[in-house]
Amino acid sequence: MSEMSSETKKDPLFTGTLAKGIRILRAFDEQNVRLSLAELVQRTGLEKSAVQRLAHTLHREGMLNKDPVTRRFSPSHAWLELAYAYYWSDPLIARALPRLIGLSRTIGETVNLAQMSGDHIIYSLRLPNQRTHFAASIVGRRLPAIATAAGRVMLSTWPEAEADRAIDLWPIAPMTPKTVTDRDQIRADVRLAAQNGYAMTRNQMILNEVSIAAPVHGVAGPAEAAVQVSLSAHSYDETRIQEEILPALLDTANGILA
Repeated sequence: MSEMSSETKKDPLFTGTLAKGIRILRAFDEQNVRLSLAELVQRTGLEKSAVQRLAHTLHREGMLNKDPVTRRFSPSHAWLELAYAYYWSDPLIARALPRLIGLSRTIGETVNLAQMSGDHIIYSLRLPNQRTHFAASIVGRRLPAIATAAGRVMLSTWPEAEADRAIDLWPIAPMTPKTVTDRDQIRADVRLAAQNGYAMTRNQMILNEVSIAAPVHGVAGPAEAAVQVSLSAHSYDETRIQEEILPALLDTANGILA
């Protein structure tokens, strides 16, 4: 993780200690759920003494659990309380949930609401079907936006120059052997999504997965959310997707006002 930028250092309202504490919390993810003090130092880039004090404080304040035997830290239930507060704070969630439930019942497939989070998307609602594995059913997962159908369809609603800049600069990682990392190809896919009103990807996050997404338009400005459906490539060809999935997906996304 990088040190504070020069712009941040000049901000008189910026509290460096609090920012470092947040870096401690952000060190945890799906691959790093229990971290030792040394691992926290490595993942945050902070000095050991600072990490020790901050992690101890976060533990005392109930934000981190600490195993009495291994002395490893892990997220506490307090994180769920913060998520609960977020769900009540975002009116889009309340508007989208009943429509996503309806879509899930209609098509019988995994349905997600994705929102733009910086240069990533984050899944804020997830309605899995019986085939969905654990990782694909948990809200809060973040993925590089330009590698996903949801991210690309949201970018397709942005002014072209802004979308091009994002495609040129935003991160992308090969999640499967077939993940598209050619930015010109991604740009073409975003242009196509702008024409079609939806985006479709194959094998980008999971092999043999088809992802199709439609933007949730606001009153004005670019889309900051999208409804996304995950399908098995073994079960759905292009014709079946166009006939059985796309009309219901578009109807659902168009019925949600961001």
